[in-house]
Amino acid sequence: MASSTLDAGLPRDVLEAVRGSVELVEGRPVFRDGARELLESLRLRVVDGILGEALGRAVEWVHIFKDELETARRAAGLRGVLLPKELRSFIEDPRGHLAKKLFQYSIDLARGKLSPEEFLAKARSALNTSLATNLRSIYQHWVFLALVAEYGRRGASIVYPDHGFLHIERQGRQRGGSIPANAVIRLPGAREASFYLEAPRPIGWGDSRGLERAWSLYTSLRPDMIIYGGRVLDMVEWADGRPRIKRPSVVVEFKELEDWYERVRYLKGPLVKRFSAEEWYARWFEGLKTGLADILGIEPGRREERREGVRVREHRLVLLYREVYKPDLLVLVSRTPVPGEVRRDLESEGVAVIDGVEIGSREPVGELASELEPYFEKVVDTPLDEVEHRLWLMGVEADRRRLEEALATLALENLPRLASMLESRLDTEARGGEASQEA
Repeated sequence: MASSTLDAGLPRDVLEAVRGSVELVEGRPVFRDGARELLESLRLRVVDGILGEALGRAVEWVHIFKDELETARRAAGLRGVLLPKELRSFIEDPRGHLAKKLFQYSIDLARGKLSPEEFLAKARSALNTSLATNLRSIYQHWVFLALVAEYGRRGASIVYPDHGFLHIERQGRQRGGSIPANAVIRLPGAREASFYLEAPRPIGWGDSRGLERAWSLYTSLRPDMIIYGGRVLDMVEWADGRPRIKRPSVVVEFKELEDWYERVRYLKGPLVKRFSAEEWYARWFEGLKTGLADILGIEPGRREERREGVRVREHRLVLLYREVYKPDLLVLVSRTPVPGEVRRDLESEGVAVIDGVEIGSREPVGELASELEPYFEKVVDTPLDEVEHRLWLMGVEADRRRLEEALATLALENLPRLASMLESRLDTEARGGEASQEA
């Protein structure tokens, strides 16, 4: 006899109640009266039953993340922060966002394609994957926002983008054939650094030749954060008609899981077979047909393909970043303390380890900010920038507003000298103009 209680503590009759509430009529799902509300209620109960306390923890992280968004906005004088679509949906309503991941499975349960046990197995996998992905995204983006806030308290400003919105999302920003920075941060002293999150990513292409040139960016290792000293608005440089990534100043990797150092990862990128543009679109269309076939109850064709990969322990993956990108500094940021043996292994290889960076904590983020600050580089666009930098070398830090106010005060106190200097310069320019006309 089947148990009356299923996995996740859900009564069997709750899942059985939805069966038959959806049927296919001429390939189109038809919902009976009340079916939509019944399925929505089921999805939310499944989220609660499967995730339990983990959902409560996620809600706590969301609150901390939202607070940091506002803190960074105020500290850096931003108009707002643009988030990836997935993350934005999650922080708006974690429970509702996760329930959406079960939509298709709940329809399959209702129309009898999945048994209650099969439905719960698929639901558990989908929910755990989505939750882990979003918590990782929250953590690494929280660290970035906390850095922005910390530098803001040190007098920094965001000089790129110049419209006042900080870009955390990267959606579609590579279509023009470049990989732009998420932000360029400027510290007092006319020092700047360019920050890239989860890059490199593929750039736009239009045919097989373009895809061939851009292929390396599909298979590249992708650190959590890449930093360039100075103002670097595009991390791609072209050599012999192919893109490559400029050598960064700093690579940063974030680890939010408690047992991350015990895990292994299979890297498949370098071993993936190249596609032509035609095969790319053929596979995209095949995926579309497979999805539609599943919805319509048609048995799709199957592509059997062997998947290969390189097995790498997580803490050694950081060293692969060094071999590939050759940064001046490699940093690992861990939410939890790193065991002594793992820490010694990394530090012996020149990796700076900053651990105990719990989400919401301030002190370790300040340590990270200080670790990165020496890699900011002088950027001079105007004579005022040069004045600002030289004052900084003398130990005097002043943002642009204070510098302009001080120079205005100095000019008012020395107006005769300023007038004489301007007249002399005007005379010199006038004589230069006359000489060029005579020539």
